Amino acid sequence: MTKGKTPRLRTVNKTLPLYELNNFPSDFAYKLGRELVYLLATKDTPSLEGTEWEEIFAHCIGAQWKPSNVGLDDVILEPCAWGAKTVKAKKPSIQKTVRLISGRNSPVYSFGEKQISEVDSNNLGELILAIWNERVSAVRKHYKFVRTVVLLKSDTLEEVAVFEFDTVRYDPELYEWQWNKRGNLEGYDRNSKEHCFTWQPHGSQFTIIEKVPNDCMVIQIKKPPHLDKEDLLTTIGFDKSWITVVKKND
Repeated sequence: MTKGKTPRLRTVNKTLPLYELNNFPSDFAYKLGRELVYLLATKDTPSLEGTEWEEIFAHCIGAQWKPSNVGLDDVILEPCAWGAKTVKAKKPSIQKTVRLISGRNSPVYSFGEKQISEVDSNNLGELILAIWNERVSAVRKHYKFVRTVVLLKSDTLEEVAVFEFDTVRYDPELYEWQWNKRGNLEGYDRNSKEHCFTWQPHGSQFTIIEKVPNDCMVIQIKKPPHLDKEDLLTTIGFDKSWITVVKKND
């Protein structure tokens, strides 16, 4: 008998994702750049935050924007789901790693732990990953492919980088945990010793450190002229009849 080989099966799962990882649709860059130009032309400050990015990404790939409490399936196009994150970067095109705030993982709430300071650091790290893993498992029950899409954005939004990675469960046996000088718990890969996670006991914020892939998409745009508010209102034909006072304060 041959050992160590994966058996060949007659049934094959033919479900495919919308596109291969980081191989965005051909018109994606154009659609995203167009949205950025619109934002810069209409906003007083160049800002693009989480929910806006979720909606824009959904529009750019023809998916449904459906904000969720879990944050892992805010964009839906079956059999795929995406969580969307934004991160500031001085120069998105050369950024190597990102820190992604990935929810509140509270061992007190989820497991009934009382004194966090008395729990062994590796045991505590295992509980924190278990909470994350349970969220991922819950979403993967409904979607074959679950990804996280990240927008690295410059202060002016004139340069951005976009990349994806598969949203996965983490095997707790592969990581070791220790407290840092700031009183936060950090998780490290046991083999490479790379810093992978940070957990803050005050607020239970869980952060995942992710590498930016070499094939991430970088987009640069020309800053458009800013639309004057009064000119815009005149263009759309605004007048006082558009406003109705329903209730007047005494």
